[in-house]
Amino acid sequence: MQFDHEKLEVYQRSLEFVAFVAEISSEIAPEWRNARDQLIRSSQSIPLNIAEGNGKRSFGDRKRYFEIARGSAMESAAALDVLVVLKAISNDRIEPGKRLLVRVVAMLSKMTETRVNAARESVTDYDYDYDYEHEHEQEHEHEHEQEHEWSAT
Repeated sequence: MQFDHEKLEVYQRSLEFVAFVAEISSEIAPEWRNARDQLIRSSQSIPLNIAEGNGKRSFGDRKRYFEIARGSAMESAAALDVLVVLKAISNDRIEPGKRLLVRVVAMLSKMTETRVNAARESVTDYDYDYDYEHEHEQEHEHEHEQEHEWSAT
């Protein structure tokens, strides 16, 4: 059995990046452990948020998690830059990771622009009755309430 998020190329590339970070982490001297640990955390956040976002039913929820994953990818890129500036690792050594991140960020950016790029499990996989016809009414209900509050003031 495979979950739908496991079928996403962006998820697979983000796992490759996690493996890359695990590999280079052992090369970073102990005095730079805070920067190294931040890189480890941000790298692991990418696939976790992709998986969680892909499991959401509404586009707005999926988009939010994909944006968080994108932010974690950008944070990971910055953490790599910090480690280079600290001379904890060489620029040449981080290049494969940066190339992966460029791809991940591009895919996540595209996924937040359109509704069709998220892989979805069918509702019947979980024997759950979901009202797709009215899915977006709840999503925008709060927006209309807020608009009404603003116009009343």
